[in-house]
Formats: sequence, C-alpha cells, structure tokens
Amino acid sequence: MSKKKDLQTLSCTDCTVYNCRTRSKEFPGFCLTTKDSDGHAIADDIEEIKRHLQGDDQDAVVARASAQVEGLFYGKMTRVEEIIEFADRIGAKKIGIATCAGLIEEAKIFADILAAKGLTYYSAICKVGSVDKTEIGVLEEHKVRPGNHEAMCNPILQARILNHQKTDLNVVVGLCVGHDSLFIKYSDALVTTLVTKDRVTGHNPVAALYTAHSYHKRLLQKK
Repeated sequence: MSKKKDLQTLSCTDCTVYNCRTRSKEFPGFCLTTKDSDGHAIADDIEEIKRHLQGDDQDAVVARASAQVEGLFYGKMTRVEEIIEFADRIGAKKIGIATCAGLIEEAKIFADILAAKGLTYYSAICKVGSVDKTEIGVLEEHKVRPGNHEAMCNPILQARILNHQKTDLNVVVGLCVGHDSLFIKYSDALVTTLVTKDRVTGHNPVAALYTAHSYHKRLLQKK
C-alpha cells in the first residue's frame, strides 16, 4: 500500500488484500466495496446493481453470459473462442468487425472463423471514407508519411456502417488508442475487443507492464 497517499485517495491499485474476490480476509479501511462517497452509501449501489442484474434485460443477460464463459471455460478457450461462446449465449447472430487496416489479414481470418461457427459478419476498415488527415486539421508534418494522401481513421463512420447493418455484437480488431474510444461511443451494439493495438509489442500491451522495471523502465520515469 502506498505511503504517499492519504486514506481518502487510496483505491484498488493500492490494495494488497483483495478481499472482494473471496471474502476470506478483512476489507481494508479504504476498500471501495465498503467505502461511502460524499454521503452516498456504496451498499445502495451494490444492491441496486444486483437487483438490476437479476432481471432479463440486456445488461442482465450479458452479465450472466460473461460469468458463465469465465467460469466454464477458464483457461480452456482462446479469446476468439470466448467471443464466439459469448455471442451464442447472448443470442448474437450477426457480428460486426471494426478492424484496423494494419490488421486486415487477421480480421479476415477471424471472419472465416465466425463463418465456420455459423455466424454472419460484416466488417468495416478504419480507413473507410478515405478522408485525408489534413481535412480535419491534422498538420502535414504530423502524418506518418508527410506529403502523401494519408487517410484518417474514421471510427465514427465504422460505427455508423455497422449500426446500419444492425449487428448484434461488434468486435474491435486493433483500433488505435482513442479511435477505439470513439467507435465504442458511437456503436449501437455491444462492443468487445479481440485485439488491442500496440505496434511496439506486437499487439501485446501487457508486455510493457511486465518489463516496466527492465526494458521499458522509461515508463516509470517521472515527468
């Protein structure tokens, strides 16, 4: 637990107990499971959410399906397989694929897998619309290749296209930081992620955390 913070600023990353997982220990004094906020009882939120997820609307179906996939296939299924199992459990038949141009080949393989499992799909690449970055105020020198037509990523258009196709579940395949945020914001369908973009680590961003005290120690350098 960090000694540089006062009790009011401590949160889950300062914890070493994690009693919320199994209730086999004692909750620390700053635990968010037991800590009220500005006069609002956290117990009220916990009970309200619990009642909400006991129902039959989409949130409840998704919550139960997620827990079932975790519990039944823990350490047995790949992320690809988990997405397919999850889609089946929530009744999703048409899968939207919001893909990065740099991962289009991987998206094609994923599409083939979906088809093999009896699911339909519709895909939209990030460069759809082919709008040059300068048309939205990006400076020429801020392009990857200045002096050339360089289409901006267009996650809002990707979302609108998949919305028009009435997809049941949308899957992100390697959208850039921020572009994924916009896609999720404008997607009508529920969104999950298959690939998280990280060009340096081969799309394995947790590698930077594993090596933050060695190869990537610059990450811990203070500004």
